[in-house]
Amino acid sequence: MLQRIQTVYLLIATGISAGLSFVFHLWTTSEGTPFYAKDNILYLGLFLLSAILSLVSIFRYNNRKSQFVLGRLNIILNFILLGLFVYQSLNLSGEADVSEKGIGILLPIFSIVFLVLANKAIKKDEDLVKSVDRLR
Repeated sequence: MLQRIQTVYLLIATGISAGLSFVFHLWTTSEGTPFYAKDNILYLGLFLLSAILSLVSIFRYNNRKSQFVLGRLNIILNFILLGLFVYQSLNLSGEADVSEKGIGILLPIFSIVFLVLANKAIKKDEDLVKSVDRLR
C-alpha cells in the first residue's frame, strides 16, 4: 500500500538523491569554483541509481521482502558513494591551497538515515503480517 510510512521515507530518500544533489555542491575546488555531482558522471550515476532504487522500492509494496532487499542495496550504494566522497576529500586536503568541503558530501548520510527508517518500517509490517498469519 502506498500510504505507508516507508513510502514517505523512501520519497524523502529519492528527493535527497535526485534533487538535492543538483542543489548543493560537493566541494569547492582550489580555483574557487563549486563542484557539483553533475560535473562527474560517476557521482551523478550513483546518485541517480540511488534515486531509481528508492522509486522502484516504493512500487514493490506487494513484495515486502524484495522491497527490504532493495532498501539494503540502496544503503550499500550510499555507503559506496560516501566512501568515494571521503576518499576524494582526503585527496583534496593534501592540496597546497585548502579547498572547502560542501554540504553535498553529507547527502548520502541523510539518505542512509531515511533508508534505514524505511527498512525498519518494512520489517515492522512484515512482522505484523507474519503474526496475523500465525493466528489463522
